[in-house]
Amino acid sequence: MKYTELRNRVLQANHDIVTAGLVLLTWGNASAVDRKAGVMAIKPSGVSYETLSAESIPVIALDSGAVVDGAYKPSSDTATHLELYRQFTALGGIVHTHSHYAVCFAQAEQPIPCLGTTHADHFLTEVPVTRRLTTDEIEGEYEKNTGTVIVERFGSGGYDPLHSPGVLVAQHGPFAWGESVEKAVENAVVLEEVARMALHTRLIAPQADAADRNLVERHFFRKHGAGAYYGQG
Repeated sequence: MKYTELRNRVLQANHDIVTAGLVLLTWGNASAVDRKAGVMAIKPSGVSYETLSAESIPVIALDSGAVVDGAYKPSSDTATHLELYRQFTALGGIVHTHSHYAVCFAQAEQPIPCLGTTHADHFLTEVPVTRRLTTDEIEGEYEKNTGTVIVERFGSGGYDPLHSPGVLVAQHGPFAWGESVEKAVENAVVLEEVARMALHTRLIAPQADAADRNLVERHFFRKHGAGAYYGQG
């Protein structure tokens, strides 16, 4: 089997998002990129997680979007993943789900606010929300345009994709990513949990404000960046 390691990692990531409770039915997908080989591997469209195998995972050329190996049709969200990989070159893996709390924020078209240190340990900013797609964008290259509005939101907001490793697509749901597909899974789990925490915090205290910026930066950068000191090195 070609691209064995890449496919196995994508297989594991897709199983992990189910185990983490982020996916019902086939409502989600994970992908990983091999930039040296110029390819991406992603879950096949509509295939149940129970029957998913490494051999069933299609491999896609990053430049053309063509299937270069595999008999199965790739996820319908493939063009979104490709657009993000092309524009955010530090990304190694992407996860898309329809997890409950994150979708609630996406449907409300509200960012997930950074209210405390749990959020700040993984996201330096709020989790932003995109604008709605226009009718022309929906009726045209919908999936590619979904990626385009994500990239647009990060540009207009000045967000660093590795400091803010996730987004809410308005009226749709969350995408999370990382320098590896394993990190993308972790960030997808965190995104859903901080959405749940934010909702419940605002139910308890509707006036709850964003966390102190100094506190947010201290927590984020003790785990990330050149000066990080959390963990065992």
